[in-house]
Amino acid sequence: MTRLTLDFGHTMHNEAAAPVSSDANFVSGKFPDYKIGSNNVVIELEGPRVPSLREIVAKETALLLEQQKRLSVRDLAKRFENGLSAAIKISDEGKCKEVASLDRHVLLKKLRDVLESLKGRVAGRNKDDMAEAISMVEALAVQFTHQEGELLHEKSEVKKLATFLQQATEEARNAAEEEMAFARAEVENARAVIERVERAVQEHEKMSMDTQKQDVEELMKEVQEARRIKMLHQPSKVMDMEHELQALRMQLADKSLYTIQLRKELAMVKKLEENKSLYDLDGFERLGSCLRIVSHSPAAPDISSFSVQWFRVPADDGKKELIYGATKPAYAPDPCDVGRFLQAEVVVEDQKFTLRTTGPVEPAPGLGSYVEALVKKNDTEFHVVVLQTNGGDNPSSSVHVFHVGKMRIKLRKGRSSIAKEPYSAAMQLCGVRGGGNAAARSLFWQARKGPSFTLAFESERERNAAIMLARRFAFDCNVSLVGPNSGGDQPVAATGR
Repeated sequence: MTRLTLDFGHTMHNEAAAPVSSDANFVSGKFPDYKIGSNNVVIELEGPRVPSLREIVAKETALLLEQQKRLSVRDLAKRFENGLSAAIKISDEGKCKEVASLDRHVLLKKLRDVLESLKGRVAGRNKDDMAEAISMVEALAVQFTHQEGELLHEKSEVKKLATFLQQATEEARNAAEEEMAFARAEVENARAVIERVERAVQEHEKMSMDTQKQDVEELMKEVQEARRIKMLHQPSKVMDMEHELQALRMQLADKSLYTIQLRKELAMVKKLEENKSLYDLDGFERLGSCLRIVSHSPAAPDISSFSVQWFRVPADDGKKELIYGATKPAYAPDPCDVGRFLQAEVVVEDQKFTLRTTGPVEPAPGLGSYVEALVKKNDTEFHVVVLQTNGGDNPSSSVHVFHVGKMRIKLRKGRSSIAKEPYSAAMQLCGVRGGGNAAARSLFWQARKGPSFTLAFESERERNAAIMLARRFAFDCNVSLVGPNSGGDQPVAATGR
């Protein structure tokens, strides 16, 4: 091949060599290296691999589509503009390659013409080399034609990409302008809101100052008026008037109590005249007290040796309810008796006497609010003394702790539990339904069928609060916690001491 090139240099005419050297304008500035393969195919020697234009375009398009999801509108518009400039640059390079391809075709045509003219002048082996050179030039022309087709395809792809990038750039620019306009509108709205708030704050401060000034003036007027009144009246006279008012209040309270007592005695006298009974009820008709059956005549038989039964009667004179276990001359009202009349029936020597309270049982003052405060706790402790266990007297008078919780009731002494049961239909809890000095402070509790306890509390308020609290928690557990509901098969509350 080197020999052929040297021969060309010695035998080529000047008029043929000049056009070849002037028209050879390659983009790379360096003619590629070739070699002859099998079947006289010209093979270009591979140098460092350069990515094709199609790969570059596809990569840039993928990057733009991927970054479109996470870039802002301004950045996206900038990227699209950069992509558009890159596409224009690629298009310019394609035009340069197209010009270079045209130059190559012209060069190859002139070279083939020169080789054809030289072929007729040589003979022998040189003629064969010349034919081989002509075939190589024709093969190069075919490869250049193929590359030109690929170049045209890449050019169309670049045009499509340029069109897409130009459209995307316009859309991104429009979106950026819309976002900027929206942002300006939001800023203007925010400024307007801030101005309105500042005006409202200033007006509020001004009104507050005016109102405060007016209040101070009114207060000064009231102070001056009070000073004037104080100067007109002597302090001793004012104190005398206060003492007199206090004395009048006390007298009015005494008169009211006296009037209530007279009304109660009048009702009792009327009742005695109507029933002509030898017995009557003594005690306050209030929760926390104890009602007793007393006789009016010394000749009346002793009530303790006769049959007694207590009943609850609704305020509307409905059907009376039997209080099981209440068969003693004394009875301490239970919290469920509030708002109802209490009635005692006494059978003395074949004579039946009916005694009834003059009014319904009143609630204890402040007990409701006290129980509502205890309901907020999960567990409330009461100090008690066990009077009876399973109906028998308990000789020990040690202090126990009675727990009333949201889910169960527990009786313990120290750290050891004596009884602990959840709320159930088998549980019974009520006030002691017998006599004794501690009846108003005692309750009866049957944990289950078997053990039962009679407990004495520190005060009537603690006893009634424990009953009401336990019934409240039991009701939350869908359990009705009451006393014995039958006199035969159910145990009856024991008599308190």
